[in-house]
Amino acid sequence: MSGTDALLRDLADRAELADLVARHSLWLDEGRWDETDRIFTEDVAIASLHGDARGIEAIIAIARKGHDKYVRTMHCKSNVVTEIDGDTATVRAHDIAVFLIDDATEALAAGIHRYGARRTAHGWRFSSLEVTPVALTAAIDRAALPLPAGKA
Repeated sequence: MSGTDALLRDLADRAELADLVARHSLWLDEGRWDETDRIFTEDVAIASLHGDARGIEAIIAIARKGHDKYVRTMHCKSNVVTEIDGDTATVRAHDIAVFLIDDATEALAAGIHRYGARRTAHGWRFSSLEVTPVALTAAIDRAALPLPAGKA
């Protein structure tokens, strides 16, 4: 593979892995459980504050356990650092999340997400995720901002 071809492949891999990080946030925030196999491998293993899980059905259950009790959530990933080694990769990202408890209260959380990734026949997929909590607030009062009708 020429230098240019190797560079293009590296850039494409990094773009695909960054897209998976963003899709992981949408998966959580919008309950896109039917897209789980587009983000994770069948044998995915997750370690988080809500417990450990292995396999597609188990990670959906643990994600729902941690998120279904909220009216809405919003995860924002940043500082994405990717290391690629052939057909495997590690991705590290900071995660700031807002948890809307009701129309008057919310909580904020911060953590570090460490993903293991594997190139599959269908593209890159996360094969592991370790979530390290950094900060979590108790419920706090929301600012008195009007919300659009039907939106929380």
